[in-house]
Amino acid sequence: MLADLVLILHAAFVAFVVLGAFAVVIGRFRRWAWTRNRTFRLAHLAAIVYVAVQSLLGWMCPLTVLEDRLRGAQTETGFVARWLRALLYYDFPGWVFTAAYAAFALFVLALYRWAPPAPRHPR
Repeated sequence: MLADLVLILHAAFVAFVVLGAFAVVIGRFRRWAWTRNRTFRLAHLAAIVYVAVQSLLGWMCPLTVLEDRLRGAQTETGFVARWLRALLYYDFPGWVFTAAYAAFALFVLALYRWAPPAPRHPR
């Protein structure tokens, strides 16, 4: 049961990163104030940069490692690679995911410039 909770947390993290980027794009056009929230934007940028750096360094995701330990298994495959493989039935090499993470991190960084967070308000 704990492994399933870790899986849900992991899926929520992935959703935050992916859907957050879409929300920023849509929010710029729809003028949604929450997508310009500085805390949200910094957390979003930090999340994908962490994933990209971790992948570039060849580190396994700690949530994947924890889930595997809780299930009594060990794998060399990351969370996204494992679930995409399960969904698509196609085995991509690890470098494909590393490149995708890095490209997505650059995309989110570009969003930070294209749709910058709201300026800080003086207290």
